Amino acid sequence: MARGRPRKNPDDVLIRSAELIGWALGGIEREILETRSRLAALTAQAAQLRNRVGAKVQRGAVSPAPAPAEGDQEAAAPSRKRRRRKMSPEARKRISEMMKKRWAERKKAEK
Repeated sequence: MARGRPRKNPDDVLIRSAELIGWALGGIEREILETRSRLAALTAQAAQLRNRVGAKVQRGAVSPAPAPAEGDQEAAAPSRKRRRRKMSPEARKRISEMMKKRWAERKKAEK
């Protein structure tokens, strides 16, 4: 009787790797099914929200937002630009003077 670890049979290795690949594929397929069900639930929820907003638009409470076409990823992103606050000329001048004063103080401290 031989001592130590039994030698690997190439056929056993192939069977084991095929089993592992099968388990991995099964896990991936299960994840795909779960993802599809989550997507369906989110799509239904989005439709409900669109209907609620549509009802408010008809009453005049909210302005309508364009609904993105199915499969169009770029249209799903918000298309509105971010509004920026406008600073008055007086405020701009005040900030400019304060920054010039700070820079002058920093230059004095460096010398």
